[in-house]
Amino acid sequence: MDWFVRAFLKASLVWLSAAVALAVAMALVPALTVYRTAHLHLALLGFVTQMIYGVALHVVPRFFGQPLVHRRAAEVQFWAAELGVAALVAGFIARVHGAGASPALLAVGAAASATAAGCFVVNLWRTMDASPMQRVNATGRPVPVLPQSDAH
Repeated sequence: MDWFVRAFLKASLVWLSAAVALAVAMALVPALTVYRTAHLHLALLGFVTQMIYGVALHVVPRFFGQPLVHRRAAEVQFWAAELGVAALVAGFIARVHGAGASPALLAVGAAASATAAGCFVVNLWRTMDASPMQRVNATGRPVPVLPQSDAH
């Protein structure tokens, strides 16, 4: 398993733990609901999105019988995704307190998250396109599809 797959899966569990801790805190202390936007980003960008990233980067190349085309992009994706979640959550918390740094944190977080998503889409798309389409014969073995000519 690639290091970035394991890292995405572990990071998603860390973000889930943070999201749950904040949810419990908000349930026990209603005044903390001012942090619900931070909670939302911990849960969705932190847990859900990164779990999807990790699972898809592992499974999709195997589905298509093709190694991941851009391993370096997956590594950049990991660091950008982590920076994105951390900066967005910090920015939303800072905004609640009127900190002047909140717009910059939110901009950095949004840009980093968008970069991670872009790396993901391009990488998986190119990996899928690099794989020759296959069909299965009666015995269940893959048979490469030969290019069809335009002549009829």
